[in-house]
Amino acid sequence: MILAGDVGGTKVHLALYSFEAGRMQYVRDEIYPAKSHAGLKEIVTLFLSDETEPITAACFGVPGPVRDGRLKLTNLPWLLDSRELSRSLKIEYVFLINDIEANGYGIAELRPEQFFVLNEGDPSQLGNRGLVSPGTGLGEAFMIWDGKRHLPIASEGGHCDFAPRNEEEICLLRFLQAKYKGRVSFERVVSGMGITNCYEYLREGKKMEEPRWLRDMMREQDPNKVIAEYAMNGQSEICALALDLFVSATGAEAGNMALKVLAIGGMYIGGGIAPRILTKLQDGSFMKAFIDKGRLSQLLANTPVRVVLESRAALLGAASYAEARAAEISGTSPRAASVQFS
Repeated sequence: MILAGDVGGTKVHLALYSFEAGRMQYVRDEIYPAKSHAGLKEIVTLFLSDETEPITAACFGVPGPVRDGRLKLTNLPWLLDSRELSRSLKIEYVFLINDIEANGYGIAELRPEQFFVLNEGDPSQLGNRGLVSPGTGLGEAFMIWDGKRHLPIASEGGHCDFAPRNEEEICLLRFLQAKYKGRVSFERVVSGMGITNCYEYLREGKKMEEPRWLRDMMREQDPNKVIAEYAMNGQSEICALALDLFVSATGAEAGNMALKVLAIGGMYIGGGIAPRILTKLQDGSFMKAFIDKGRLSQLLANTPVRVVLESRAALLGAASYAEARAAEISGTSPRAASVQFS
């Protein structure tokens, strides 16, 4: 049995997987509020309290760069150490990898129906891929083709400088420079906070009217979800224009990533936002911004673009990584054994 985890600042998602005929098989999962527990060890111990099957390996996708198996979380007072977790949980092989890297490994485990194709491009091409995942923040990863498989490499590309492309985005940049008192990264626009930032720019920077009912609703509920909902149903002009800004900037940054990694093998849009605004992503504004790269526009037009629909992609990736790395070290592969005896 393989234990996988997706560790965030607000919640910890754990799951167990086995293998059948070489494919990952979901067993069970549970989500825990992170701040209600003293640490990851406590949460894992609780999750495994009634488990009778031995855990052969574990991997946790974590937010931030992992150095020598260690990570200090930004939004929680936790110091994670893979060796300490291995000892305390009595699991021989425990690994920590960046969460966007885990998402990258998960893509290889997904079936075709777990993607939505935004652009067919030229699917016959083999080569590097890219992953852009707007969610709470903006995760980005390279997936380098080595001739046999795609190797995910985490990056902090979401913190690169926001690059406005037209007068509207130049005004948005100036608004955000004043709000954040200086530098503005792509994450300030292409993420959950980015949706709200685009809305605030229209309300405060362009003095667009905000209906009282909408203002009240945004005080009571998640503003990002409210903005997306009333943009999609056509009941709010300011919400619709905010989502327009967000989607166009997301398409542009996905195109930037495709150029940087030469993603002829495809670009993938992950994170929790994209599946919720799928109808909006299909209206042409995303792909227009994605392809608008001057002399290299045809290269982008030939690039397949897919939205990841599976919410457990990071868990699948963490489980895949745990099994593969443990097999390299031990010489024993549960995945390979499941094929031999299927």
